[in-house]
Amino acid sequence: MSAPMEISFTAPPPPPDAASTADASPLLEPAAAQMLPPVAAVSSSQPMQQTAAAAAVVAPSPADDKVLVSVEVLLHATSVARHEDVQVAVERMLEARSLSYVDGPVPIPADNSFLLENVKRIQISDTDEWVENHKVLLFWQVKPVVHVFQLSEDGPGEEPSEDDTLSSFNEWALPAKEFDGLWESLLYEVGLKQRLLRYAVSALLFTERGVDTCLVSWNRIVLLHGPPGTGKTSLCKALAQKLSIRFKSRYSMCQLIEVNAHSLFSKWFSESGKLVAKLFQKIQEMVEEESNLVFVLIDEVESLAAARQAAISGSEPSDSIRVVNALLTQMDKLKSWPNVIILTTSNITTAIDIAFVDRADIKAYVGPPTLQARYEILRSCIQELLRVGILTYPQGSSVPCILNYSTLKEKKHCPEAAEPHGALHLSNLLYEAAKLCEGLSGRSLRKLPFLTHASVTNPSCCDASTFLHTLIQTARREVLESRG
Repeated sequence: MSAPMEISFTAPPPPPDAASTADASPLLEPAAAQMLPPVAAVSSSQPMQQTAAAAAVVAPSPADDKVLVSVEVLLHATSVARHEDVQVAVERMLEARSLSYVDGPVPIPADNSFLLENVKRIQISDTDEWVENHKVLLFWQVKPVVHVFQLSEDGPGEEPSEDDTLSSFNEWALPAKEFDGLWESLLYEVGLKQRLLRYAVSALLFTERGVDTCLVSWNRIVLLHGPPGTGKTSLCKALAQKLSIRFKSRYSMCQLIEVNAHSLFSKWFSESGKLVAKLFQKIQEMVEEESNLVFVLIDEVESLAAARQAAISGSEPSDSIRVVNALLTQMDKLKSWPNVIILTTSNITTAIDIAFVDRADIKAYVGPPTLQARYEILRSCIQELLRVGILTYPQGSSVPCILNYSTLKEKKHCPEAAEPHGALHLSNLLYEAAKLCEGLSGRSLRKLPFLTHASVTNPSCCDASTFLHTLIQTARREVLESRG
């Protein structure tokens, strides 16, 4: 990921009407708010002439054309404050602050007792695409959109199948504690997560506004496909979590329904299609409540939507034709409800019936992580091991940080790279490991630090430098084994 730029609060003064219209400009509804991209940043430490030059890049815009930045506010589980009151308090805090807008946490002022008592975390989210594209926006062009939420601490509930042996689906109330931080932990090529967010917002908005489906067609179906271990299922769950936060003011309840496809195949011939119909009947009962936003996740959808041509040719049981027909029919019925999105994944897209593939609005390929993503995945793992004390900093030195990918690329050949225990040296070791991991899935990459720790000579006391050298050896071994 690119090094974050920052929005300067020492820039030239805004246009005369900017200050007078800022307070009068209402926050957009969450759906409309997310139609606009997030903001990148301009460093407050830049010289004045550089900031002035930046102003020429993007001309000042009217207050109602401000770029909207998502600010997510997580309340303490014990907080009973009204969400509206917290939203107003956070907006006032942001107006008074002189910090920058960039992905990450926003500190709560020590003198704000109301926020300290009720708020666990304030975080700016999803500015990565603007940063990557080096967009420059000055502070008067930014409008924070505050989303206040609490996490549900209930685990998944199960719905029993017909024979009570397997549950037909698992159900979560969103946003769920189980999925907190999942969105941020998933690293893909720039634009994929933003594309999914914007798609979902548009799909819900078009249905809510009553766009004629005979003229403009959409189905609110997402298909993520690619090799195993690339995080497709996690991305679907994280997307549902993120949208439940963004639409909290529109829908009082959000649910994630994860379908257990294997439970829908009956030992009795021709019964499977009926089981699919019964499952979707339960889902329809959920979406009939207008204040309820429902996400339906079907993992490995090829098991339910197998290509019917295979059944016709005799290589698949004919009962699978009834399952596919039932699935397509039920999905078409759900189109009339504005508050449901179907999220599906597949490892084998060639095995999916063409009629299902055609219904999917987005068919996004999720492949093995790029070099940048591999580096950032491993960096997040190393930082976590340092945080909990499993790894120590070398020789009691002052705490170095492992540089993010873009900063490393800028400093890679600086003289301090030779310092044996410096941040740049440690980052170069991690970069070497990331290069060796080409072809490994995200799932394999996140296991790599554990396997490395199991290989070190003294696991109870391991410094970061020694660990990173062992990580390189472990990565080399894992890649060789993965290739057979």
